[in-house]
Amino acid sequence: MFIETAGPAAGITPAGPAGRPEPQRKPRRALSPYLYILPAVILLLVWTYWPLGQTVNLSFNDWNLIPTRPKQYVDVQKYAKVLSRPELHQALVNTGLYILAFLGISVALPLVFALLSRKVQGKARTAYQALIFVPFLITPVASSAIWRWLFAPDGGTIPAIAAALGAPMGNVFRDPGGSMTAVIVIVGWQMLGFGVLVVSAGLAGISPDYAAAASIDGASGTQITWRIIIPLLSPSLVFLSLMTILLSAQWTYPIIDLVTQGGPGNSSTNIYYLLYQFGFRNFDAGLSSAAGTLFFLGFGLIALVFVELSERLSFYDN
Repeated sequence: MFIETAGPAAGITPAGPAGRPEPQRKPRRALSPYLYILPAVILLLVWTYWPLGQTVNLSFNDWNLIPTRPKQYVDVQKYAKVLSRPELHQALVNTGLYILAFLGISVALPLVFALLSRKVQGKARTAYQALIFVPFLITPVASSAIWRWLFAPDGGTIPAIAAALGAPMGNVFRDPGGSMTAVIVIVGWQMLGFGVLVVSAGLAGISPDYAAAASIDGASGTQITWRIIIPLLSPSLVFLSLMTILLSAQWTYPIIDLVTQGGPGNSSTNIYYLLYQFGFRNFDAGLSSAAGTLFFLGFGLIALVFVELSERLSFYDN
C-alpha cells in the first residue's frame, strides 16, 4: 500500500535546516541588478547600435543625403563599388603604415619612458610624467596650428634648423614623401602621453615583492625587467596595442583634415578620412556606409583576437 505524502507541490513550503520555512526569492530583488545597468544599456542602444543598424541599412541603398530624394535599394552594389576603388587600397595601406608607426610610438616608447620614470623619485617623477602627458590634453586644432607654424617653409623653426644642418626641406605637408611622416610626428607627439599613462598604471599594479625576491636570488636589473616586469605587464601592453590599432585612424583623422586634406595625391589619407570624402564630398551615403560596415567588421575581428589574447595573458595576484 502506497501512502501519498504532501510536498512542495501541495503548497507546503520546504523547511530549512532549523525547521523554519526557507524564504522564497522575491522577483523584485532578482530584477534589481538589471535595473542598475538599464540606463547604460539604453544609451548604448541609442547611441551605438541604432546608428550602426542605420549604417548597415544605408549600405544597401543609393542616397545623396538630400532629404527630399528617396533612398533607392541597390542590393550589394555599393560593396562591390567600394572594394574596386583604388583610393580604398591606398587608404588601407596608409592606415597599416600609421598603425605600425604608432605601435612604436604609443607602445614601445611609453614602455621605455615608464620604466625610466621608476628611477625618478619623489615629486620629480610626477612632474616627469605630467610633462609627457600634457600634449595629450591639447586639442587637435591647436596642435595642428602649432605644427603648421613649426613646419612652415618660410620662417618655420624646423625647416630653419634643417637648413642650418645642410638638409633643406620644403613644404612637408605638400610633399608626397613627407606628408605622412609629418602626420605621424604630430599625432605621435600627442599620443605618447596616453601610452605612458597606461603603462605606468600597469606598473603600479605589479607588486615590488617579485623584484625584491629576484634580486635576493641574484637576478640583475635587466633580468628582472625582461623576465618579471614585462611578462607581468603584458596585459597592459596588449590593451595598449589594441587601442593603438583601433584608434590610429581616428587619432590621425583630425590632423589629416586640418593639415594635409589627405594629399597630395592621397599620400596621407586613411580609412576614416576616406569615409568622410565618400559621404560628405561625393555625397554618396551608401558608398560611405558600405565602407564603414566593412571596416567595422575588420576591426571587430581584430578586437576579438586581442581580447582573447588579453584573457590568456591576464595575471591575478592573490
